[in-house]
Amino acid sequence: MGLSISVVFSALAGYLLGAIAIDYTTLLLLALGGYFMVGASNAYNQIIERDLDALMDRTKNRPIPAGRMSVNTAFIIATAFTILGIITLYSINPKTAMWGAISIFLYTSVYTPLKTKTPLSVFVGALPGAIPFMLGWVAARGEFGIEPGTLFAIQFFWQFPHFWSIGWFLYEDYEKGGFFMLPTGKRDKGTAVQIIMYSVWTVLVSLIPVFGFTGDLKLSIVGAILVFLLGMVMLAYAVRLFKQRTVKTAKQLMLSSVFYITMLQIIYVADKFLR
Repeated sequence: MGLSISVVFSALAGYLLGAIAIDYTTLLLLALGGYFMVGASNAYNQIIERDLDALMDRTKNRPIPAGRMSVNTAFIIATAFTILGIITLYSINPKTAMWGAISIFLYTSVYTPLKTKTPLSVFVGALPGAIPFMLGWVAARGEFGIEPGTLFAIQFFWQFPHFWSIGWFLYEDYEKGGFFMLPTGKRDKGTAVQIIMYSVWTVLVSLIPVFGFTGDLKLSIVGAILVFLLGMVMLAYAVRLFKQRTVKTAKQLMLSSVFYITMLQIIYVADKFLR
């Protein structure tokens, strides 16, 4: 539920940034369509990984491994959500539906199988994970360009410190399921350095709109300062993880990353309407 809400929130933020005039019907359709799409992706994921989910404390109480739901029932739900999601997003415009369908395909057919094979799965998973913020803009404008591309890049780079911090503090649990989440495969300085690098990239990409060459996606000096300060907080936690390399600091980084992306989207939207 939390993941679904965060995806819908990102999509709605992207829509508000792209909308010339806000259409509340489109907002509702985007929220419903986005919810269906992420629900479908999660359902397919839990069908595919049901045996591995049973091995991990974090996932063993999910409906399928816990025996509360059959695979057939889950598949019906996943299929229904896919169809409803694509139809709902298509009613906004065809390109929104296309990107929604691409996100489901990448998540279930590429990212999920790779999770037990290689740490590169995180890079692949970052692609569908970055689509929601961009999807909102496409829903508003009906086209892909520099603006949704920038929104995509922000959420793409952000996912690395976010998911690697989760992979860090859930390392033993992921190990039970045979998942390779950390870039070096270990909770070491190499992983911590990469987390810092991608945190820096996240902040830099987030500041690009202030320079005025991202089309209609703009950011004021005040907005850029606020985003920069947010980024410094996240980066400080990334550096602390490098120094201490503890479960506690990994959890702190994860929470700060969630705070960062949420506040960034709020700042971007507020900056547009208050300028």
